[in-house]
Amino acid sequence: MELEEMQATWSQMSDQLNNQKKLTDKLIIKMTKERYKNKISILSKYEGIGAVVCFIMAILLISRFDELNTWYLLASGVFTVCYLIVLPVIVLRSIRNLKSIDLTNNNYKEILIAYTKKKRQFLLTQKVGIYLNFILLVVSLPVIVKVFKGKNIFITNVNLMYWYIPTMAVFLILFSIWGYGTYKNLTTSASHILEELEDTSS
Repeated sequence: MELEEMQATWSQMSDQLNNQKKLTDKLIIKMTKERYKNKISILSKYEGIGAVVCFIMAILLISRFDELNTWYLLASGVFTVCYLIVLPVIVLRSIRNLKSIDLTNNNYKEILIAYTKKKRQFLLTQKVGIYLNFILLVVSLPVIVKVFKGKNIFITNVNLMYWYIPTMAVFLILFSIWGYGTYKNLTTSASHILEELEDTSS
């Protein structure tokens, strides 16, 4: 009789331990999910502010498109507006994809594979954006000068061109190095957070 009681007690304790482990795992998953979302939200905040600025600039340029009275100024304007609208949308979409990873229903391996893929896509958009920034630097200059100064730099000698491009190029290089490094650190930190799910996947 004592043996049966001991077995029953052991079985009850074992069930309690299993239930406790399940509750602990659920809590870990919930906390990990919150920490992950908070980390990705930092990316959303940075890029969201940048997107708002880009959209405002795009609207401003569109409203003054009639001032771009030559084909090359118009072409530069179209490229600039497309850049200011399309690139932020692509970047925000890649961040949304990072946020959309299902941490609850997928196992650790599926989560890590999905995150690695979407992280690579996000960082790729950042690299493409860096290269496009240097193209935009040159292409947008005639548009900016025409819209805000009323001058065509292809006809009028504008001194702005001689210091604007070198100064902005240096700024873009420094900003790109800082920005890409920051985003890479954030995404690496997010992957470390997801690695904590490995202990709950068994």
